[in-house]
Amino acid sequence: MTLRLGVVLPTYNERGNLRSMIDRLDQALAGIGWEVIVVDDNSPDGTADEARALAREDSRVRVLQRIGRRGLSSAAIEGMCATSAPVVAVMDADHQHDPALLPDMLAAIESGNYDLAYASRFAEGASTEAWGRPDRVKASNLANRIANKVTGVELSDPMSGFFMLPAQILRADAHRLSGVGFKILLDILATVDQPLRIKEFPLNFAARADGESKLDRTVVFEFLIGLYDKWLGRWIPTRFALFGTIGALGVVVHMAVLALVLNLLGGKFMVAHYPKEVAFIVGQTLAAVVAMTFNFVLNNELTYADKRLRGFGPLMMGWARFALTCSFGLLANIGAATALVRIGFHPYPAAIVGIVLGSVWNFALSSKFVWGKY
Repeated sequence: MTLRLGVVLPTYNERGNLRSMIDRLDQALAGIGWEVIVVDDNSPDGTADEARALAREDSRVRVLQRIGRRGLSSAAIEGMCATSAPVVAVMDADHQHDPALLPDMLAAIESGNYDLAYASRFAEGASTEAWGRPDRVKASNLANRIANKVTGVELSDPMSGFFMLPAQILRADAHRLSGVGFKILLDILATVDQPLRIKEFPLNFAARADGESKLDRTVVFEFLIGLYDKWLGRWIPTRFALFGTIGALGVVVHMAVLALVLNLLGGKFMVAHYPKEVAFIVGQTLAAVVAMTFNFVLNNELTYADKRLRGFGPLMMGWARFALTCSFGLLANIGAATALVRIGFHPYPAAIVGIVLGSVWNFALSSKFVWGKY
């Protein structure tokens, strides 16, 4: 049977859902040549092993196990580029997306009248009642309004994760996609230059069948990352901008700690027994360490969410590596700032100069040695 459709299932801890989803695809796509590409981000529950077991039973099942990187959008892009099918679809493996829509979506694409077909949770005839998350429905509606402004395309659900398009359209612009966050459809709509002819299908959005949602507390932040990447990413790399933003927050923490120490140690006793610069050296050092720890925690959770360190041991090792790679920046920070104070600069501007000198070093090495590979 000629291969007509490749279905991409990005997965993370979906072992309990995978076999039943393959069964549903088999039923929905009877008479259609199809394959499914399971793109798993090295799930600790053994999703990739389950997918390989299914592949031994059914040659239409393929597996991509990604090591050292995570993210739904980037997984979807890799899966869509891996299939040889002329049409590709992306959907969730958790049964919230109904595979029964796939044949009609495929017919719309193969007719040549449409460039993209997608399932909408908010189209006429759709429903989110089974989802049971009115809070998420409200949040999705707000995100959709923002997304429509970004893409310039008015859709009822541009944040949908269930869509289909010709593979050649995706591959033509794959190198321009950011692959950031959870919303690959938004990424495609904001990237592809040609106007897309879009067919909408109402979706009865179901509750997750097994396991927990992969959308953790960082999902809103990742949505904002995606918007930033489309607006400014071509001038300032997204990850560097995030690192810098967190660094700016770290400056606030740094200055607050420095002010506290100077107030505590800058009294009459300290002035009487030690040079004034000693209080500054102590304050600047403590403030730098506290701000460094603050930056490590936020960067691990947000900037490097796709490479996030988990568990007490990896976190402590990561913090130690972060401290080590930042140590020379810390020395430059303290040394430059102290030198400026000695020649008469006010402590606060001197501290900012020290922070700026250390920041470039911190980003360059921590990207490689903390969240990357040696």
